[in-house]
Amino acid sequence: MILNFKKVACLVLVLAAFAASGCKEKPNEAEARASEVKTRAVKVSVMKINPAPMRDILTLPGGTEAINDVRLAAETDGTVEWIGPSEGDSVEKDQLIAKVDVKALQTVLQRAQADYKLKQDLAKRRELLHKKKAIPQEDLDRILTERLVAKQALVEARVRYEQGRIKSPLKGRVNHLYVDQGEFVGRGDPVADIVDLEKVKINLNVPELDVRFIQPGEPALITIDAYPERKWMGKVEFVAFKADPATKTFRVRVLVENKDRAIRPGMIARASLERRFIKDALAIPMFAVLDKGGERVIFVEKDGVAQARAIEIGVIGQDRIQITKGINPGENLIISGQNEVEQGMAVTVQ
Repeated sequence: MILNFKKVACLVLVLAAFAASGCKEKPNEAEARASEVKTRAVKVSVMKINPAPMRDILTLPGGTEAINDVRLAAETDGTVEWIGPSEGDSVEKDQLIAKVDVKALQTVLQRAQADYKLKQDLAKRRELLHKKKAIPQEDLDRILTERLVAKQALVEARVRYEQGRIKSPLKGRVNHLYVDQGEFVGRGDPVADIVDLEKVKINLNVPELDVRFIQPGEPALITIDAYPERKWMGKVEFVAFKADPATKTFRVRVLVENKDRAIRPGMIARASLERRFIKDALAIPMFAVLDKGGERVIFVEKDGVAQARAIEIGVIGQDRIQITKGINPGENLIISGQNEVEQGMAVTVQ
């Protein structure tokens, strides 16, 4: 019995000694563990956050139109006797475009001119005779009335003659001719389209939340899909006071100089307008923002440790985004390796 007790006591002492020796970690093993932790630190790149100017730009599509686009119509019935310019030709203001039944109208005009001249000569002779008391007042009044009627007839004949001579009301180009020489046209029938391309207008539909930032006279940067390598500067000419009831947007018209006539009516344009200018914005690259369960999150580096920050955003630019809450000037934003870190994880700045 005493022998068994001695055996058990010896076994307990041996186990206790073994456990004590196992709890003590050798110095080289502790260093190895520390080196392993350091090796697991994620390599990241950072950028220091500093306030900088930022422009809030609104870009909207729109269609181009000629500044002046008129359709000339016949003002009288008749045959098209002559057509001057061809499609695509440049025309000046008041340049003759076509003649409609001018020969017949010219005959009427010449007759009216001759009649008026005759009545005018007769009136002068009757006035002399009346002064000499050679004719009564009634004869003088009659010829004066006939002269007045002849004058009115001459004015009407001249107006009708001019109506047969179709002129361009503006400087521009002939975009389309609707008639050919020898064709009969009725009053009101289209004859030609004249467009002025020295300036073009772009109509934009601006959302109601943005229209308050747009004022007449403000500049606008214009790009045309057909000319991706070119840019034009325009100016806001008009901002509608009433919204479109169907779209709830406000029409904004931008004018653009088009001296080389490269922009043609009907092309698709894009206008960039400045909504706001922020002098000291805290802006970061958009790719630095992560989506964590529906929440916008960024990571900053502080003392070799990654810190997660929930953020609130403001203005969104082409490649930058304004942060209104969640980061402070001077902090180091992680812009490379942010997808591999978590809150409190050790990082190494490259």
